[in-house]
Amino acid sequence: MTGTLYGVGLGPGDPELVTVKAARLISSAAVVAYHSARHGRSIARGVAAPYLREGQIEEQLVYPLTVETTDHPGGYAGAMADFYEAAAARLAAHLDAGRDVVVLAEGDPLFYGSYMHMHKRLCGRYATEVVPGVTSVSAASAVLGVPLVEGEEVLTVLPGTLPAEALSARLAATDSAAVLKLGRNFDKVRGAFEAAGKLDRALYVERATWEQGRALPLAEVDPASVPYFSLALLPSPVNDGVAAGVSPHVATGSVGGSVTVVGTGPAGRPWLTPEAQEALAVADDLVGYTTYLARVAPNPRQRRHASDNQVEAERAAFALDLAKRGRRVAVVSSGDPGVFAMAAAVLEVATDPQWKDVPVRVLPGLTAAQAVASRVGAPLGHDFATISLSDRLKPWEVIVRRLDAVAAADLAIAIYNPASKSRTWQLGEARDVLLRHRSPDTPVVIGRDVGGPQETVRVLRLDELDPTTVDMRCLLLIGSSQTRVVERGDGSTAVFTPRTYPAG
Repeated sequence: MTGTLYGVGLGPGDPELVTVKAARLISSAAVVAYHSARHGRSIARGVAAPYLREGQIEEQLVYPLTVETTDHPGGYAGAMADFYEAAAARLAAHLDAGRDVVVLAEGDPLFYGSYMHMHKRLCGRYATEVVPGVTSVSAASAVLGVPLVEGEEVLTVLPGTLPAEALSARLAATDSAAVLKLGRNFDKVRGAFEAAGKLDRALYVERATWEQGRALPLAEVDPASVPYFSLALLPSPVNDGVAAGVSPHVATGSVGGSVTVVGTGPAGRPWLTPEAQEALAVADDLVGYTTYLARVAPNPRQRRHASDNQVEAERAAFALDLAKRGRRVAVVSSGDPGVFAMAAAVLEVATDPQWKDVPVRVLPGLTAAQAVASRVGAPLGHDFATISLSDRLKPWEVIVRRLDAVAAADLAIAIYNPASKSRTWQLGEARDVLLRHRSPDTPVVIGRDVGGPQETVRVLRLDELDPTTVDMRCLLLIGSSQTRVVERGDGSTAVFTPRTYPAG
């Protein structure tokens, strides 16, 4: 039995605008195919990334050319026809072997989409299903917040590749219009709107629903800044009062590079939020400590820049410089990037005037303290403090004062960076400071590599804490005077700190 070919529309770019059916098919298909230019980046794959799973076969269909010239005897059309035949043959091999194939398509598969070339060549031989997607035209209207058409008005959809005279004639004869495929055609399209007497109503949207998108009046657009994924929109004439400018609730901004500091949680994909997965999927460059980068699945279209763990400022500057040059950069941070991690480093370095215009965004992640606490129950169920024992960036005397203060305040404590190869005595001294204020039987939870293949979790008394059994991959939770250790009916041990605290 042969497989089924699915043309799956992904919508305009926001992964949350992928339909439930599309997401299901993407996740279940044996083979996922997508088009890309020769640089290897695939917008379609980036949108679909949250729905992909390990073990799927990926067929990257790389266009032999986009706008370049060719010496193919059939010219551009001949070169593309040969490419589509070869791509269809690759997919047919999977279908003949009984494997279902999903072909990813931005927007709607049969609306100016590349999928139609596979469909025409294969639909007569195999079972085929097309899953529609939200088009860029609908997305642009939604972003602008203005209706496309009302009542009996006519909407005309035009490719910007048409001759200028044809464009202006059709624009003059319609109520509303969407002109796609701008890019190099922008000057011609703008001139056509002006010739049709409708430039004052025309709006411009690029990368609709993308975080990097923008919207503004067409007349104000710099032609040099227009990407292929943009369109000109002539909304319903009923909206003349609004369409003279961009709808006031639409945020505008220039398109360019950006830095997103991504928290990946303590270990592995199951700890990664969907928002973080999306940021990693759409990035052009991944920057981070070697160990943390290794947790992110490789993608051949992305550049990876690994570095040592003790060069945070240099890593931040490198990421900001990449973004300044137009790259979308994800700085990979373990746990939560705002907790003893890269967010502060990036934001501090970004105060330099040379990077003041680079957008910086921070995406949270599950912290190591939360992960370790969850393994035993709720030791951080009441007020708690978080302290790092690393004296690389702050004096040890400051650490001791803080330990003494939080211990005296009877707070539960999460201790990060308890030891390393070069820091072997600090944890013992910290234990002694705590014992000045805490009972020897205070519960201590030691979690090592939580979420990883070598995970261990131990519960012991504060006076039993042996610093030689702790390394940099550990995190310690020190209980307060109220923290309790109980044996459950199944033989497991639970640790929790009650939400109430005794008066006086």
